[in-house]
Amino acid sequence: MFRKGPPRRPAGVAADDVYLRELGYDPVLTRRMGPFGNFAISFSVISVLSGCMTLYGFGLNTGGPAVMMWGWVAVGFMVMFVGAGLAEVTSAYPTSGALYYQAEQLGGRKFGWYTGWLNLLGLLGAIAGIDYGAALFTGAFLNLQFGFVPTEGRTMVIYLVILGLHATLNLFGVRLVSILNSISVWWHLAGVAVIVGVLAVVPAHHQSPGFVFGHFANDTGWSSPLYVTLLGLLLAQYTFCGYDASAHLSEETTNAQVSAARGIMRAIGWSWVAGFVLLGGLTFAIQDYAATQGTATGVPPAQIFLDALGAGGAKALLLIVIAAQLFCGNAETAAASRMVFAFSRDGALPGSRLWRRVHSRSGTPRNAVWLAVCVAAVLALPSLYSPTAYAAITSINVIGITPAYAIPIFLRIRHRDKFRPGPWNLGRWGVPVGCIAVTWVVFVTVLFCLPQSRPEGSMFSVETFNYAPIALACVLLLAWIWWRVAGRSSYEVPAHDFDRSADHFEEEVV
Repeated sequence: MFRKGPPRRPAGVAADDVYLRELGYDPVLTRRMGPFGNFAISFSVISVLSGCMTLYGFGLNTGGPAVMMWGWVAVGFMVMFVGAGLAEVTSAYPTSGALYYQAEQLGGRKFGWYTGWLNLLGLLGAIAGIDYGAALFTGAFLNLQFGFVPTEGRTMVIYLVILGLHATLNLFGVRLVSILNSISVWWHLAGVAVIVGVLAVVPAHHQSPGFVFGHFANDTGWSSPLYVTLLGLLLAQYTFCGYDASAHLSEETTNAQVSAARGIMRAIGWSWVAGFVLLGGLTFAIQDYAATQGTATGVPPAQIFLDALGAGGAKALLLIVIAAQLFCGNAETAAASRMVFAFSRDGALPGSRLWRRVHSRSGTPRNAVWLAVCVAAVLALPSLYSPTAYAAITSINVIGITPAYAIPIFLRIRHRDKFRPGPWNLGRWGVPVGCIAVTWVVFVTVLFCLPQSRPEGSMFSVETFNYAPIALACVLLLAWIWWRVAGRSSYEVPAHDFDRSADHFEEEVV
């Protein structure tokens, strides 16, 4: 299905930089990430130990085991089409701007502008979803270890500490990020193996295959099984987000035209297998379905560990999960900050001169890192009063970033004569694969704008309202207003007036 054409030039940092200049950008980021590191960042951002774990309770309510297992298979299959289409375009345009640069090159300024804003919303929502999930699991661990009660306020404090940790780690340069992501790959694979192995061997009781692959549960308040089944796809679709990280780090990757495309595809494929194994291992080990749903720990997987293994075993497995989620959040912070940097480099954000600065010693866009985590902190504030806010945060990630994936693929189909494939390409399969990808993205975007739960006796309430469509509308409105106010004059891809000597590098403050 996939065809790899001949490379345009020999691999190497110099060749990568030559091609980047052909695309219109002066190399300013440090190119220290190899092919494995590029794959590792997308694999770490997808993070089955983050997405599957944090939304497992959501899955128990929206269709139960049957929807989680079969939904994972179906969604993973469709995401392979989206990833393949995106990988092909990334091979042709390996820049930190990634999706919006691709859209601008193929469709013009406005396509690039709105794609960039959607991509930015999705990436910032992903930081919020990942790190808030890590805060929930950390609270569950502290509950088991110290009797800590994870209230909404305390969870928010843990969340802010985690955001601060990830900001700090991302200030030291891409080399540290790459090392942590490489460790993350093996931690995730080993973690899934350990969790599933222990849950398969230790508990005296396991659920039947009929339960794991056939039990349907609906605790959403909606009466339609079809509607509930579609809502249940959020678990898988949310997890399969973030693989554009390989594209955003392409300016820091060697042999970027091939490495970034392969990184996208390998990350999706390995995550598809690992996630299926993990979900199956968790579901077979459920001891009491109702108790798992209503767990005092706040996270159903922790209750599965507790019921199956006891307190000691539960705490050990929770530490594996928490570490994986921290790796994931760190990788997502890196990807989002590069998007902020690139978008600012092209004059698209308010205060672009500040966010596009790169630290002279570390080669890192430090201000962009801080902006990314601060916005992520704001996005999670509704969780202080809404029990469904976390699902809404994950929906923000899906409905922001997933359409951004489809736009360059759609434009590649629409302007197929204009598109010049890179060394990694789909050949004659490019158009049919792209059509399937775009159709799937339209479907899930509409789906995740819909209400996810229904309060008893009414259609909507403040506590259960899905505010993700509001966030989407707000960011599109902001993008439209900023385009009218300043974007038409300040936004230029590539930014030919970009003066690195004037405001690009910031000196280290001693």
